[in-house]
Amino acid sequence: MSDPMRPPVSHSRPQPESPRSESPRSEPARSRAALRTAVVWDVLQDALDRRVKATGRQALDVLDTGGGSGNFAVPVAGLGHRVTVVDPSPNALFALERRAAEAGVADRVRGVQGDAGGLFDVVERGGYDAVLCHGVLEYVDDPAEGVRNVVAALRAEGVLSLLAAGLGGAVLARALAGHFTEARQALADPDGRWGTGDPVPRRFTAEQLTGLVEAAGLRVGAVHGVRVFADLVPGGLVDTEPGAVDALLRLEAAAAELAPFHSVATQLHVLGETQGNEGARPPGGVRR
Repeated sequence: MSDPMRPPVSHSRPQPESPRSESPRSEPARSRAALRTAVVWDVLQDALDRRVKATGRQALDVLDTGGGSGNFAVPVAGLGHRVTVVDPSPNALFALERRAAEAGVADRVRGVQGDAGGLFDVVERGGYDAVLCHGVLEYVDDPAEGVRNVVAALRAEGVLSLLAAGLGGAVLARALAGHFTEARQALADPDGRWGTGDPVPRRFTAEQLTGLVEAAGLRVGAVHGVRVFADLVPGGLVDTEPGAVDALLRLEAAAAELAPFHSVATQLHVLGETQGNEGARPPGGVRR
């Protein structure tokens, strides 16, 4: 797999805002960024909490593949975990170092330059309690090989957080924008692309992602739709209507775990568990 895990610079990947210093579970920032990331962050945070309880260790070893400037890695380190970020971009890794220092977690974040094809040239095989693979599968040559690689980085009991672009959300967005031919093209294209100008090389259905996770030997613990409504609601409404952000956050959380909404989500999140890992199974849905 010769391609990097993702382009060196990516502006479209969802990222959680860094937690406030007093607690990563503080009142979330009420912003459009929070609308785009809250579901993933809640699921990930709960999964890590369960691994802490299952292992009896307060600090887990977490690998963030294609983690860029650390927009997920730094908040995870803020929970007390040790995070290794692998990314092909030196600029992103420099930004990661700066962000980790500003958040006071530089001692728990390590950045290394690398890509999916040579993952085990830079990190340990079977050395991590949790692996994040967010916004990576869209860009690799072989998604199945990419999932197998990241799964091989897990310990015997561990969890995989997999986030990728959803096909249905792109089709819906193009249709609502009046680009009906492009919407139909995305439906027919094997990679879910709406045309030559599409910046995303590949999109997935929930069935495709869960199939990749299961083929790599993991059990699917949970599937969530991400940004079901957030990308479709006019920004002016969210920004000016009192209480709109809170209400939309609750709506996103409620819809995220419902299968009918997975087919129209902008992104899809799959939580994969090693077969013997009962401690990673979510007890319920996303927090509301």
